[in-house]
Amino acid sequence: MSVILFDLDGTLVDTAHDLGAALNIQLERHGKASLTHEMIRPIASHGSRGLLEIGFNLSPADSDFLAMREEYLTIYEDVLTHSPILFDGMQEVLSAIENNGMQWGVVTNKPKRFTTRIIKAMQLDQRAACVISGDDAPRPKPYPDTLLMACKLMNAQAENCIYIGDAARDIEAGQAAGMRTAVALYGYLGEMDDPAGWGSDFMVEQPVDILKLISFN
Repeated sequence: MSVILFDLDGTLVDTAHDLGAALNIQLERHGKASLTHEMIRPIASHGSRGLLEIGFNLSPADSDFLAMREEYLTIYEDVLTHSPILFDGMQEVLSAIENNGMQWGVVTNKPKRFTTRIIKAMQLDQRAACVISGDDAPRPKPYPDTLLMACKLMNAQAENCIYIGDAARDIEAGQAAGMRTAVALYGYLGEMDDPAGWGSDFMVEQPVDILKLISFN
């Protein structure tokens, strides 16, 4: 019987509107034009680093990156529960997993202070068998530490888990943990991403396709 682990942003939950709203508030503060949702969405899984790059052309090597990152995260903290939603069909997937007595959990690189609020706001905290954030372990994805932590909490063997994510680091982490992996093609993939080259076991066009990967016996 499979255990299903999900990345959060761009895999389980669509958070791009709130991530983008925070960036546009910050851009306005600095006298810059806002960006469209279509421009922001493919970058959403790359977190504040990717968003600051597209919005301000900043990289971690820039002297003001850390201050701008902290400003962005403070803004995001104010808006992060405005409009997160499950991707279409994901409710059906979660219900099928639960109705068959199986476990599912979340492993994300998002800091715990954000993850916990989103999961609670969406009333998923009583449903998920575990919720692991990026700062719950010394090394976040692409290292396997947080995924192995999830296995321990769920009393599951890695080889019985499927980890689903929409970024290369998700697949790399899942493979390093000894799990089967699936790319969420409906997630926040950009033009430069090459999911076919990430070496995942499965490709998932839409959430309901996850049901085809799950063993219910």
